[in-house]
Amino acid sequence: MSEEKKKFDITVKSNTRDLFAFTKLVPNRKKRFERASSEPITKDPMNELAVRLHPIRQYLVISEIKDETKSTKTFKLTPDPDSKTKEVAYFRAGQYLSLKVQVNGVSITRPYSISSAPSEALKGYYEITVRKEDQGFLTEFIWDNWKRGTKIESSGPEGYFFYEPLRDLKQIVGIAGGSGITPFRSMAKAIIDGKLDAKLTLMYGSSEEDDIIYYHEFKEMEKSNPSKIKIVHVLSCDAISLEGCEKGFITKEIIEKYCDANSSTFFICGPQIMYNFVEEELKKLNLPVKRIRREAFGEVKDILTHPGFPKEVAEKIFKIKVHIGDMSKEIPAIATESVLVALERANLTPPSKCRSGECGFCRSLLIDGKIYVNPVSDWRKSGDKRFNYFHPCASYPISDLEIIIPRDL
Repeated sequence: MSEEKKKFDITVKSNTRDLFAFTKLVPNRKKRFERASSEPITKDPMNELAVRLHPIRQYLVISEIKDETKSTKTFKLTPDPDSKTKEVAYFRAGQYLSLKVQVNGVSITRPYSISSAPSEALKGYYEITVRKEDQGFLTEFIWDNWKRGTKIESSGPEGYFFYEPLRDLKQIVGIAGGSGITPFRSMAKAIIDGKLDAKLTLMYGSSEEDDIIYYHEFKEMEKSNPSKIKIVHVLSCDAISLEGCEKGFITKEIIEKYCDANSSTFFICGPQIMYNFVEEELKKLNLPVKRIRREAFGEVKDILTHPGFPKEVAEKIFKIKVHIGDMSKEIPAIATESVLVALERANLTPPSKCRSGECGFCRSLLIDGKIYVNPVSDWRKSGDKRFNYFHPCASYPISDLEIIIPRDL
């Protein structure tokens, strides 16, 4: 055989063995059944593990509160000793908790990224960092009411904003604004712990020097781990006294100054206005869609800014006929607020987690009427679109509606 022909000569050795092993599969299984004990199985370790990793509910208590900045606090959450929650579920750095809170008799949910490390969940606690929003419905309540000993009801860890080595490149470029830095604190800690095999360059936009979250903590991380952690502060305020900061906004030029975009996976987390700006800058880099990850940023603050929303209904209040199990109720709904908010205002306690259309937990059926679905948050499957299923958190009433919603778990 010539040397040229040998280059293309392939010998397959294992197909026959694989097929032969397959023929033994059923007989071997029958033998295991015959050898098995006749005593009934009283424990199911796999289901027990699944419940520990993916609890429907976690009952927690605030054990510590730390002031991070003039507008930001970090809350340490541990299992409520008076509840069935004996441990906090493990998570992947970047995931969030959906908190269920009673505010003035109304039950609402809000997602908050876990800012602590996954390894700290094994030590028995989570941390979430909350920034107070001007006229924020929940954050003002938190500032006035949450203290040590306050009990908190939470989902298990949720979300897809995490590093996946089969999908993502080892160089992570984080782009954060405001409290959007919280999942990156978790990622940075996981990298330092050796639980996440990646490097992080974090570009963090802030509008005020004295309101930068984790400023000293990240500086210490960077100093102790210079080969793994790099942070770039980008300030939009007029006067800047901190050394080494960029001024303005996170632009294509700043991104290219600090990283090789072509060998990085981008993770974005922050307010909606930052998403809108940064995504336009990233478009200039011509990156594949799969290399840009974005956190679910909650409900759209001003749906009127979306060109597809019918402006003629902006001031209108519609009626929604809601069916939940055997109960039916008619409620008012403002056109510029999501159907989910209308349900919460009526205290119907609808199921929800991400509030961004991503998780599908609030999935409901539209029987009659018209809705506007925010295209940025439209994560419905094709079958759901065809058969009139929708996500109330990402949908807005533009006529009277009749809907069926599931009971909260």
